[in-house]
Amino acid sequence: MKTLVKVSIFLTIVVIILGAYTRLTDSGLGCPDWPGCYGHMVVPKSDEAITKAEIAFPERPLEASKAWIEMIHRYFAGTLGLLILFIFIIALKNRQQQTPVKLPFVILLLVIFQAALGMWTVTMNLLPVVVMGHLLGGFTLLSLLFLLHLRMKPYRIPGGDPRVRKYGRYATLGLFILVIQIALGGWTSANYAALACTELPICEGNWYEKLNFSGAFSVPEADNYEFGAHPYDERMTMHIVHRFGALITFLYLCWLGIRLYTSAISDRVKNQSVLMVSLLGVQIALGVSNVVFSLPIVVAVAHNAVAALLLLALILLNYTLYRKA
Repeated sequence: MKTLVKVSIFLTIVVIILGAYTRLTDSGLGCPDWPGCYGHMVVPKSDEAITKAEIAFPERPLEASKAWIEMIHRYFAGTLGLLILFIFIIALKNRQQQTPVKLPFVILLLVIFQAALGMWTVTMNLLPVVVMGHLLGGFTLLSLLFLLHLRMKPYRIPGGDPRVRKYGRYATLGLFILVIQIALGGWTSANYAALACTELPICEGNWYEKLNFSGAFSVPEADNYEFGAHPYDERMTMHIVHRFGALITFLYLCWLGIRLYTSAISDRVKNQSVLMVSLLGVQIALGVSNVVFSLPIVVAVAHNAVAALLLLALILLNYTLYRKA
């Protein structure tokens, strides 16, 4: 079971990366139906199958490259779902051996809900709330699998570390701040606002005169949300809020990392603090690169992947601070 959990963690990161790539290549509606693609479990190839597909979905002509990107994401997500089902079955069979059961059950429920969100993403034509929810669901799934991995290890600090124990609540606050920032990034991406501002440090022109918070965090009525439905001022507001969120996250987590490193007795806490701050630095560099180089796909996908790793680093730090002998 331990091996299955490790494989599931790795596969979840792959699915998050594939989901980001799908979103950034505008392939979210590469297949206009679910769970198949134009009525098939693989992308139609023959001329006859393509003709039938385009007759069935005249509003969405087949683009094979986008369809394959979407289906590969679904194949990996489906495989992950099966692995999580196996983990729950094994946990249920071994429940007399102090194997966690409640957490695998919650993870199984979450992956089922994630599948529903994946379906709604397509059937609701990329409704931003659903797209962001799907993203957050993936990060939550990764977090819970990592927590299960930690719970299955003899992971204790003898006697705790009294000099850093008081920072537990600050680490929890840091985790909350990071989750909010990830949600803001998801909302920005789901509304195609990543390039709403193309200058640093904030935005071009008289941006402060165009701020529209109520519109930025609402969902306008539209038949299709592909490429966004918000006007420029609202997208610009989303982008600016995400940038300010990044600044707050950076300052707080840097402070937390420095305080833990200078106060800790345990090398484990010191190393985890260095890891967190290092990932934070990489993430900020990637965010700036997204603006400077106009959102290159490799950099944008890496921005999602490092956000996931930073989340895991903070979960590990919180777990270390709260686990006592």
